[in-house]
Amino acid sequence: MLDIFDAQAVADAVRSARPEVVIHQLTDLPREADQALISASYPKNARIRTEGTRNLVAAAQAAAASRFIVQSIAFAYPPGGEPHPETDPLNFADPLRAVTVKGAADMERQVLEAPGTAAIVLRYGLLYGPGTWSQTAARKPALHVDAAAHAALLAVTRGAAGIYNIADDGVVLVTKARTGLGFDPDFRLP
Repeated sequence: MLDIFDAQAVADAVRSARPEVVIHQLTDLPREADQALISASYPKNARIRTEGTRNLVAAAQAAAASRFIVQSIAFAYPPGGEPHPETDPLNFADPLRAVTVKGAADMERQVLEAPGTAAIVLRYGLLYGPGTWSQTAARKPALHVDAAAHAALLAVTRGAAGIYNIADDGVVLVTKARTGLGFDPDFRLP
């Protein structure tokens, strides 16, 4: 077990692994779909996205990782104007999600501004499928967990540095991910 907030421990672990690619999908979300628990997790998640990301980016740079992939959120766009491309601004005004959106935006900025590493930001929709809070696409933008995992795998070797919406078709545009990564929102494991 590794404490993402212990900069030296993170640096030592990454240096020891000598990765070519770092994939950051750390969260502190509850296993249950209990809204009180989910809301209580927002500040802890934001801390991972700010402080934890800072430590992981520094460690990846020190280890000379050539690519850094990070999971962000596609449900941070303001309502209306759908489908949202990656260039649309994020919604910092929603009081229920402000902590989450600010943390995600800071995480994205840190990764994209890190010199010497090709940074790929995958803005995931709300996950559904095995091991998630929902077996169906109950909330939008939605994303099946199999398609999410496949997008991360594709980003290991494909795609120019930048931000990609990774979700089912509809609320966000996934054209850039389709062409740049080969992403298919209908991907499912056999």
